[in-house]
Order: sequence, then C-alpha cells, then structure tokens
Amino acid sequence: MARLYTEDDDRESKKAKTMASLVLGFSDKDKIGGYDVKRVLVDQGSAVEVMYPDLYKGLNLKLEDLTAYDSPLVSFEGKTVTPRGQIRLPIQTGSDVVEVDFIVVDTYSPYTAIVARPWLHALGAVFSTLHQKVKYPSEGQVKEIMGDQTMARQCMVAAISC
Repeated sequence: MARLYTEDDDRESKKAKTMASLVLGFSDKDKIGGYDVKRVLVDQGSAVEVMYPDLYKGLNLKLEDLTAYDSPLVSFEGKTVTPRGQIRLPIQTGSDVVEVDFIVVDTYSPYTAIVARPWLHALGAVFSTLHQKVKYPSEGQVKEIMGDQTMARQCMVAAISC
C-alpha cells in the first residue's frame, strides 16, 4: 500500500530537524561570575578559606560586599593579619557548586586564595600533597582536580623570596 505525502508530514519533518539541532547545555559563558581562578592553595590544615587582593580585585568586590570578621589571622610567616572582612561565595568544581566563607585579607601572597577544610568537607573531597590532586565523589563517579607542578613551584619560590 502506498502512503501519500502530506503537508503535515513536511511540518513534522522540519520540527524534528529543528529539535535535533537544539542543544540543551552550558558553556564557559554561563559560569557563576565567569571568573576562572588560578593559583589556589589547598591547605587541609587550615580551618578557613582566605582570599587575597588579586582575587578580590578580579571579582570586582567592594568593601560594602563584605561582612565583619573580627578575629585576626596568623600568616605562614607567623605575622598577625587583620582581615578586611568576610564574604560567602560559590566555588564551582566541575559541575558541583559549594558555597564557602572567604576571609578577605589585604596582604601579599603568590596565591589568589586558600581553600581549606570547610571546602574539602563540603565537597566530600580528599587531598594528597604527594600526588597534587583532590578527589571527590560526584554523580556516581570519583572526579579529580590536578595541581599544576610548574605553578606550584613558582608560587613557592615567590613566597620564599619575600
């Protein structure tokens, strides 16, 4: 039996082609804040996340964006640092987003930020200094973040030189 081709068939065919060409997804332009952060130190011995001036300025943050944070911090060199304030921000790791409280300081560091135990715990992550990797469970898989050996050396040299 022969089938007759109708105008409805033509509309359905065009609709199917249009639907097949649509992609539901996200690109780098869709990132929260759209700011890719580099030179981050993962410090599993620290109890707070710290943000340094390069990142603070890169995110275009203002003093009015910060909430008060009264407790002084002790730097790696043993100096007391008075924070400018605190801000809660999302950190996107792959498809996972975790909000953490950053303590904002106005002091030099070769790093833009330090992420610490609160971020590691919220992500359910483990960190190996030997392997320079963070591994965390996500979507039924174990995902990983690899450190950059060259950048780590450059930051260490910069920190020692100060």
